[in-house]
Amino acid sequence: MTRAVRVLIVAPSFDILGGHSVQAARLLDRLSEEPSLKVGFLPINPRLPGVLRYLQRVKYLRTVVTSIAYVGSLLWTVRHYDVIHVFSASYLSFVLAPSPAIWIAKLYRRKVLLNYHSGEAEDHLRRWRSAIPTIRLADAVVVPSQYLVRIFASFGLKATAISNLIDTSQFRFRERLPLRPVFLSNRSLESHYGVDRLVRAFAIIQSKIPEASLTIAGDGSQRLALKALVKELGLRNTTFIGRVDPSSIADIYDHADVYLNASEIDNQPLSILEAFSCGLPIVSTGAGGIPDMVRDGKTGMVVPCGDYEEMAVRALRLLSDPQLAKGMAEQARHECLKYRWEAVRDQWMKVYLNLGNAGNTQE
Repeated sequence: MTRAVRVLIVAPSFDILGGHSVQAARLLDRLSEEPSLKVGFLPINPRLPGVLRYLQRVKYLRTVVTSIAYVGSLLWTVRHYDVIHVFSASYLSFVLAPSPAIWIAKLYRRKVLLNYHSGEAEDHLRRWRSAIPTIRLADAVVVPSQYLVRIFASFGLKATAISNLIDTSQFRFRERLPLRPVFLSNRSLESHYGVDRLVRAFAIIQSKIPEASLTIAGDGSQRLALKALVKELGLRNTTFIGRVDPSSIADIYDHADVYLNASEIDNQPLSILEAFSCGLPIVSTGAGGIPDMVRDGKTGMVVPCGDYEEMAVRALRLLSDPQLAKGMAEQARHECLKYRWEAVRDQWMKVYLNLGNAGNTQE
């Protein structure tokens, strides 16, 4: 009988809320049902035991002690697996999390699957050339979009696209007729996600529709600046709700009627897929890989990056033409089919089994 291929997923846990942790959890859940795989999980952000956990509350010291614990976990765990599936972001995060996992996997002669998600890939690879030799150590590079395939190819790196995974059963599709001026943003509050421009677009909308409301989910370094901007613009009905646990996010989408995304740099945002799944009509910038997933006038409205005035115009058009919004939401719901497990399962299994069988590792 053929031994199951042992796969170790190395990624953030839900202690770091974000797209990577959500994707890792969804993938882990599905792969655990596959009899030809034996799947484990190693967090890049391990919790220290007992009183040592207090060290993780101290800035800078937190990074040092967590990194030590993480590398120790890798050294102990990696040798028990055939394929090391490493989730990756960019810049310093690439140095602290994916790089040690790749180097230690190679030390133990294990196969490495690098799963790179960051929409900042082009800037990362151009400015941090030292990352490229480490990426070349990976036996396979998987990215969520053809956009990143093109970016990697421009640096002489081969990557395969396997779309992000969404469990549509977690979200309730709701037809929004009449379409209310109830807006939602669900992105990290960092400068490259352009939430400040989204707020300015909403200011224009609210000047036309005084009862319009905006819920801003997520947190980040721009939170205080964004709150100050809301106050400066004199906006009403604008609520910051902070980070939302993945188990509760469906309720946030269900309450809203229009989803806004103003990112300057992006890849294949899960929040847009979640909005698709819920029936929310979308107005988004065309950053990065977004035009590959949102077809302008078909599954959503796409505007130029930074053009908050056009974002407001498109949002107001949706409100004035609810049948247009309804049609786009229905097409977007169909678009979700390509991101379900049934659509991506065979692609993932092919990668794992090819790597696992090629490795032929023994304990």
